[in-house]
Amino acid sequence: MGGPSRGGHGLPPVPSSPSGVRELAGVVTITEGAIRESVLPNGVQVVTEQVPGRRSVSAGVWVRHGAAHDPAARSGASHLLEHMVFKGTDRRTAHDIALSLEALGGALDAYTSREHTAFQARVLGRHLPDALDVLADMVLNPSLRDTDLELEREVILEEIAQVEDTPDDLVFELHGARLYGSHPYGRSILGTAETVAELTAADLRGLHAEAYRGRSLLVAGAGNLEHDAFLDGVAALFEGLDGGAPPHDVVAPPPPAEGDERVTRDSAQSHVVLGTALPRHSDPSRYALILLSATLGGGMSSRLFQKVREELGLCYSVYTYQSFQKEGGVGGVYVGTRPATEERAVAAVRTEMAKVAGSGIPPDELQRTKQQVKGQVLISLESTSARLHRLTAFGLYDEPFMALDEILARLDAVTPEEVAELAGRYCAPEHQLVLRLGRA
Repeated sequence: MGGPSRGGHGLPPVPSSPSGVRELAGVVTITEGAIRESVLPNGVQVVTEQVPGRRSVSAGVWVRHGAAHDPAARSGASHLLEHMVFKGTDRRTAHDIALSLEALGGALDAYTSREHTAFQARVLGRHLPDALDVLADMVLNPSLRDTDLELEREVILEEIAQVEDTPDDLVFELHGARLYGSHPYGRSILGTAETVAELTAADLRGLHAEAYRGRSLLVAGAGNLEHDAFLDGVAALFEGLDGGAPPHDVVAPPPPAEGDERVTRDSAQSHVVLGTALPRHSDPSRYALILLSATLGGGMSSRLFQKVREELGLCYSVYTYQSFQKEGGVGGVYVGTRPATEERAVAAVRTEMAKVAGSGIPPDELQRTKQQVKGQVLISLESTSARLHRLTAFGLYDEPFMALDEILARLDAVTPEEVAELAGRYCAPEHQLVLRLGRA
């Protein structure tokens, strides 16, 4: 993406004038519109967006370490550690953590992705100090007891089993593993039953000591807050943390696999993914790819829904998907259909993909898709949680902060010629990896 270049901490250059810059005990804050960013001396990045008219605030702590950073032999460690953080600290039991924000009408949750781990809370603005205290206590001081691990391991094994019994989830895991081969992007975020069974509390304590350090943390808030007060609260809770080493980068993935493969399973439906690798999150073509995906399979009015479901009646569910990571992305089409209609459904999907690969998208259709996507963006930002995720993406991917108007302008600037070039490169059926899960 465009915009000013960013420094070693992901900050834009400090303005030459003192306007918009706050210095407090070595902290430098940069203001860009409604978004403000600070970096503590130990490397903890603090980002906020004050949203007028909101009573609630969404806040969280992001760790720049996810499933793709786990060694193959300890696959699933980051996800298991995320679970274990909720099992208690020296100050709070697991029940105390669960009750701490729910008793205030708030909510607390977490997730692990390929490149980071997140712990999030949503509360009323007046309860933000409570939320920050709980988040900091969990992230910095988890007990990580052996007894808790034995119980939580069983929970993770149940989660893995649940995916195995949910074919429309499992097909994406199988597709990713074949698309990327041995690259970390191809591994399950959950790990395998075998690797999870081997993980020890010592493994998790070592991972926590290495990855949950100042230079790996991003603390963010969006909604009913004021940046300086938020920064002071974060500094008080996190300033004693060691900065640690810089976060590890994931190596760029190899060229994606192509072909047509089947995993046989006795099921009432066939679940099929046709997909390929896409550029990284920072690639400027991401905006055109988002519009291309929306046109092809982004809703009831999309080409695939209208053709494969409405006109041909070959499926209940058909849609496009995209995911952009720091070193690469993935995107494609999912369709679920009965074994008897699988070949017709896949052929219909391929035909629609071939059409856009060969001809792109007409200007009037592209304009309608732009209106659709821009409307979805604007509606989503009614939520402070959605604003929080937009805000953290800039920091996690080391990209310049971008005003909403600029994002909308970038979507508007996408041309039919750009879409046609990308469609020819990423939608051609012969370049997809097709993974079929179901009866032969």
